[in-house]
Amino acid sequence: MERESMAFDVLIVGGGPAGLSAAIRAKQLAQQAGRELSVCVIEKGAEIGAHILSGAVLDPRALTELIPDWKAQGAPLQTEVSEDRFMMLTATGGLRVPEFALPDCFKNHGNFIISLGHLTRWLGEQAEALGVEIYPGFAGAEVLYDEAGRVKGVITGDMGVLKDGSQGPNYQPGMELHAAYTLFAEGSRGHLGKQLEAKFNLREGVDPQTYGIGIKELWEVPAANHRPGMVLHTAGWPLDSATYGGSFMYHYDDNKVAVGYVVGLNYQNPFLSPFEEFQRYKTHPQIRPFLQGGQRVAYGARAITAGGLQSLPKLVFPGGALIGDDAGFLNAARIKGTHGAIKTGMLAAEAAFAAIGEGRAQDELTAYPSAFRQSWLHRELHTTRNFKPLMKKGLFMGSLLFGIDQKVFGGQAPWTLHNSADHDQLKPAAECEPIIYPKPDGTLTFDRMSSVFLSNTNHEEDEPCHLQLIDPKLAIEVNLAKYDSPEQRYCPAGVYEIVREEGGEPRLQINAQNCVHCKSCDIKDPLQNINWVAPQGGEGPIYQEM
Repeated sequence: MERESMAFDVLIVGGGPAGLSAAIRAKQLAQQAGRELSVCVIEKGAEIGAHILSGAVLDPRALTELIPDWKAQGAPLQTEVSEDRFMMLTATGGLRVPEFALPDCFKNHGNFIISLGHLTRWLGEQAEALGVEIYPGFAGAEVLYDEAGRVKGVITGDMGVLKDGSQGPNYQPGMELHAAYTLFAEGSRGHLGKQLEAKFNLREGVDPQTYGIGIKELWEVPAANHRPGMVLHTAGWPLDSATYGGSFMYHYDDNKVAVGYVVGLNYQNPFLSPFEEFQRYKTHPQIRPFLQGGQRVAYGARAITAGGLQSLPKLVFPGGALIGDDAGFLNAARIKGTHGAIKTGMLAAEAAFAAIGEGRAQDELTAYPSAFRQSWLHRELHTTRNFKPLMKKGLFMGSLLFGIDQKVFGGQAPWTLHNSADHDQLKPAAECEPIIYPKPDGTLTFDRMSSVFLSNTNHEEDEPCHLQLIDPKLAIEVNLAKYDSPEQRYCPAGVYEIVREEGGEPRLQINAQNCVHCKSCDIKDPLQNINWVAPQGGEGPIYQEM
C-alpha cells in the first residue's frame, strides 16, 4: 500500500510525561545551539492527557531540571504534601506506623499532590510553545524498519476499518512517520515496546518485568472530611498477607480526594478481583469517614510497571530507545514514576540531539543508558531494587525485611534479589478458595459498568477487536477449565465475560468497547494468549483529572 509519509529528526510515540519531556528537552537544546530540529509527538488518546492516570504524588526534582521556572510558568502543582500517614489495616481496625519507623522512600516532604492529567496537558503546552508538532488521536500501530533492520519510524493506525477487516466508507490509511531516532514512550506494557523487546532481544540477561494494576476513583467530599495535603497509604486488609498490594488516598485542592488501590499482578488466587478488593477497601472504618457524604466523579485503571532496576530491558536498539514506563522506571517502593519518566525522556533526548549533531542516524544511542547509569535516578532505583522481590515473601515478613534493607543497609546491601513473571503465578482454581464479594451499595461501592461510564470510554462497535486471542480455543480449554476464567475478574472494566450458547457450550465474549487500556489482560493471562494492540486513534478513555 502506498502511504503518505513525513520525516522528522526525532519522533516520539506517546504523549505522556516521558514523551513530552523528551520533546521539550530536544527543542531546548536546539534552541540553545541555534539549530533547527524537527520533533514530532504522536498520542493515541483523543487529546494530550486523555489516557493518563496516576495517583499522583510528584517528586518535582526532574521537572525542576527540565523547566526550572515551572512555578512562574504556571505548572499545576498547587498542593504540597503536608502530612504523611501509613497504616497497617486489619478487618476492623488499623495501626498507624510511626514516622520514625518509615523508610525514607515512604516519606513525601517536598512533594506535590497533583492531577497527572493536568500536568501532562501543561507539558503539552510547553512543548508546542517550543515548536514541537503534536498529533493526538494518532496511535503508533506498527514499527517501520529499513533494509538493515534498523527502526526508521512507525506507521499510524488505519482509520475506518470495519470489524471484518474491510475498508469502510470513512477509511483512511495510516501515515508513515520517519525519523533519525524514534523514542517509544507508550507507558506501561507498550504494545510496540513489547515487539521491540522481542525483535532486538532487549530482555536478555535481565529479570522478567513485573506489574501491578492500579484502580483509582476521584471524589468530591464534604469540607469536614477534607485534609488538604494529606497523603495516606495502607497495606493489609482487604488482601491476605501473602498478596502484594495496598492503597493510596491523596487530598488535594477543591475538596477533591483521589483514592485508589494497587494489586500486584503476581497474585496466585484466580478468584481474586482487584476491582472488588478496592471496593471493599473503601468500607473500612478508617477509610469510610473520609468519603462518607461525598460523590464519586471519575474512575480509571492502569497497569504499573514495577520490577525496578533488575527488570529494566536494554534501553536502546538501532534507531531508537525506550523511555519512561515503556521500559519500567517506576520506583515501586516510592509509588512514584513520573519523575523517572521525565528524567529518562530528558536523557534520551540529549543523546539523540548529540547524535544528530554528529550527523548520525538510526544507530544505537549508547549515550542514553550510559547517562542513566551515572544519574541520580539510577542511584534511587538501586537503593529500592529489592522492594518488589522482598514483598513476595508476604506482607509482614516482606515489610520487615525491606525495613532492614533500608534502615540497616541504606538500600546498599551486597545482594540483589530477583523478580519472576506475573503470568505464571496463578494456581489452578481447584487449589484455591473462592472469594465472595459483597454487592455494591451504589453510594460508597460500585459495579464495573457504572465505573466505566465515569471513565468516558468509547470505541467504535464496528471495528476489529483490539484484544486479540492468539488461540481462541485456549480461553475455554485452559483458562475456564483450569483457572475459572480469571480474566473476568482481573479486568477492571468488564471486558471479558463467559456466556453460554443455546446448547450450553461456554464462550468467551470480549466486550472491547469497555476497555480502559489498562493492559492487565496482556500481562496476567496465564498462557499469554491475549495480545493488546492499539485500537483506532482517539479511542479509549478520556480522563479529565486523573
